[in-house]
Amino acid sequence: MTEQLTISPIDGSIVVRRTLASSAQVEAALQRAQLTQHQWRAAGIAERATVCHRAVDAFVANKADIAREITLQIGRPLRYTPNEVNGFETRARHMIGIADVALADIRPEPIAGFDRYIKREPVGIVFVIAPWNYPLLTAVNAIVPALMAGNTVLVKHSAQTPLCAERIVAAFAAAGAPEGLVQFLHLSHQDTQQVIRDTRIGFVAFTGSVAGGVAVEQAAVGRFIGVGLELGGCDPAYVHADAAIEHAVETLVDGAMFNSGQSCCGTQRIYVHASQYDEFIDRAAALTTQYQLGDPLQPETTLGPVVRAKAADDIRRVIAQTCKQGGKALIDEARFPHATPGSAYVAPQLFANVNHSMGLMKEECFGPVAGIMKVRDEQEAITLMNDSAYGLTAAIFTRQPELARRIGDALDTGTVFMNRCDYLDPALTWTGVKHSGRGGTLSQIGYEFLTRPKSYHLKLSI
Repeated sequence: MTEQLTISPIDGSIVVRRTLASSAQVEAALQRAQLTQHQWRAAGIAERATVCHRAVDAFVANKADIAREITLQIGRPLRYTPNEVNGFETRARHMIGIADVALADIRPEPIAGFDRYIKREPVGIVFVIAPWNYPLLTAVNAIVPALMAGNTVLVKHSAQTPLCAERIVAAFAAAGAPEGLVQFLHLSHQDTQQVIRDTRIGFVAFTGSVAGGVAVEQAAVGRFIGVGLELGGCDPAYVHADAAIEHAVETLVDGAMFNSGQSCCGTQRIYVHASQYDEFIDRAAALTTQYQLGDPLQPETTLGPVVRAKAADDIRRVIAQTCKQGGKALIDEARFPHATPGSAYVAPQLFANVNHSMGLMKEECFGPVAGIMKVRDEQEAITLMNDSAYGLTAAIFTRQPELARRIGDALDTGTVFMNRCDYLDPALTWTGVKHSGRGGTLSQIGYEFLTRPKSYHLKLSI
């Protein structure tokens, strides 16, 4: 294979056609990245920040065009895609702003006659492998802090979103960044694994499926480098007896349906206290029927197609299987005429009468589907929330912060939310446990994975 095609889920048309990088082009990119990194690491944090801020400026100046390109490539409604450019800017600015503190030397208690400290050094070339579902937000999490730490970056985006990688690189070029500081490579899976094996790569930041994470780890075996993995999710939420029900419904339906459910931290499992259950499912069903499924380029559309027809078929199989196992579908698909078999358009669906014998409550669906289950108390909710191979985020809806903290302490998850979900705060580390991955991006902790510590132990007098 020498060419990759990006097929728009909107109408099945080819929107991008790109030639895959040759072996010679990959080698040239690695050489440029290595040469530039030796120069870039010598630049101070202030100089790096200037270049990165200019690149962000150049990037957001093209917000409208970038937003439309994202919609064409993945089908998210155009009313929402500009917000991903906004998120790119917010995260980038935050990580630039905290670099001084995050990269500062660590100094233990002084000892007379000695100078002791731990310095954070760049790892070299950071290889960022970004997915299609949030192509800017997942990429910026690693790209900007990697650069601020003194590394150079190679970006490999999904074949579904190659224009995002090209836009990021173009923004750094417009900012006057050194040649080779940030480069994109359009690669096959096999060539991606080959780049991971290259001894010049110092860190791999991967966001994608569990199977993809396994392939990345296998490619890195014996390299002894850091591998950051942000993988799948089947994220739970608990609606406590004292929850503000209207807020919980609005937040969780959005958490399940936004981006057509194609979010690693989207809400798929909802556990509702028995006293709130009937009202919750009635309100949630009524709200879900208000979505407008259709052409994502039209302003009235609030739910676009999923990424491809095959993915839609997989989601429809989950829905059919859940019905067969006794789940009660709450949404009449006839309300969504665009949802036709064989297309990439899937009607949103909520299920009552679900349990943990069903795949919907155990495995990642990655579509606009969620199960709603009645629970007796918080202990049953905790048990069910933890009954998953995944652990990315968990949400608790209550009026009691101490209750949320207590439940959160009992959950196997990377992030605990109270009264919100499906959100990333750049000041907090984005991390997962179990099959949701390992490592972390964003916050000061995110810098730890993109640097290596070097200890200095200087005896000042002899």
